Amino acid sequence: MPFYGTDFKGLFVFEPKIFEDSRGYFFESYNENLFKQHGIDHRWVQDNQSSSTYGVIRGLHFQRNPHAQAKLVRVLEGVILDVVVDIRKGSSTYGKYFSIELSPVNNKQMFIPKGFAHGFSVLSERAVVLYKCDNFYNKESEAGILYNDPSLHIDWKIPPGREIVSEKDKLLPVLADSGNNF
Repeated sequence: MPFYGTDFKGLFVFEPKIFEDSRGYFFESYNENLFKQHGIDHRWVQDNQSSSTYGVIRGLHFQRNPHAQAKLVRVLEGVILDVVVDIRKGSSTYGKYFSIELSPVNNKQMFIPKGFAHGFSVLSERAVVLYKCDNFYNKESEAGILYNDPSLHIDWKIPPGREIVSEKDKLLPVLADSGNNF
């Protein structure tokens, strides 16, 4: 089974079947019919790609309703710790986080439904991340949570003092003050 669930409703890890031979490998990184068979029926409208160096932490980002985004995240080069925080009020996992290492070695992808803040840390010298979104970016709906919010206890697997965080992300509020509308 290429999909496995998590303790978070709607959050899935996708592990595609890899076909390898002497020439290299092949796999389907996305197949609409396969995803639909597993209850993931989204129309992807935007692909985003980033390149970052070791120690970079991006996030935790989300878009408020009605411009919220589901995402399908994969890594083309390097290794990241992909992190999501459930921000769906009333959810049994509200305020908890899930993390997983993604790389082109394990070829795992994370499907993130609406209602999660998303971020990642770069664990390799460099990482290239690609993710699909089911809604267009909307500047007015942009929001986030401070990466080191003490209530979340996220271990980004980056030693203290080695984190590289944008000034914008350093100014994000803690979860309790994030103003999310999920």
